[in-house]
Amino acid sequence: MKLITRSALGWPASAAPTQTSTKGVKIHYEGSPVSTALLTDHDACIAEWKAIRKSHLANKQENYSDIAYNYGACPHGYLLEGRGIGKRTGANGNQALNQAHYAIVGLVGSEGLTEPNDAMLTAIRDGIDLLRKHGAGSEIKGHRDGYATACPGSKLYAWVQNGAPRPAGSTPAKPSDPDYEPFPGAAFFMSGSRPALGKRSAIFTAMGKRLVAVGCGRYRVGPGPTLGQADVDSYEAYQRSLGYRGADAKWPPGPTSWSKLKVPNS
Repeated sequence: MKLITRSALGWPASAAPTQTSTKGVKIHYEGSPVSTALLTDHDACIAEWKAIRKSHLANKQENYSDIAYNYGACPHGYLLEGRGIGKRTGANGNQALNQAHYAIVGLVGSEGLTEPNDAMLTAIRDGIDLLRKHGAGSEIKGHRDGYATACPGSKLYAWVQNGAPRPAGSTPAKPSDPDYEPFPGAAFFMSGSRPALGKRSAIFTAMGKRLVAVGCGRYRVGPGPTLGQADVDSYEAYQRSLGYRGADAKWPPGPTSWSKLKVPNS
């Protein structure tokens, strides 16, 4: 599973109401045009996800407490944390429907990017399986089931009606250790082809403390929540300590070294 957590996004804990079980999961789409730039630029996916949350929080009529969905899924195969586990959705149309199913949205829409690719379907399926391990029942439905809407669009709904099968060649997601930050993806640490210096996240503080603890800290001050050159130098020193050399020891972090570092949940 390629999970990007709320803390990696720079978001606080969700203020949504707690709900520990549902009948299952409902699948959604954005219902508005989505740029095809998301297919080649993962930063655009993150920007889209953050824009959805911003628009929901600004909606005074609906009075959302957070982004409406428990998770989102992008065409690069990442599962994006929204309200997350154990939170009532705000996406299914009304209070009764919201209480019946958790919600996952695919980052596709009515124009532009309209068709989910296999990577996105894999991420949605990862989200379904994750929610099932944390209180979701067996039902998999579309938003239009029980509510008058075109959501989740014809292509995504056809997949739902077919039982939401995992795409050929993909494997069930391995459960992540709840005590540690899952690898947020190499793109999280980069701005184009360069380190994302100046980016803020609680993950960087937790990462830096672990780098100091394993003897690879190269800090004069910190670590702190803003990614700096000392973080880059420290992580590269850590990768060299694991035996990586040359380009393999360079920034950004990779999933194997990240899992060995065991960065605690921030």
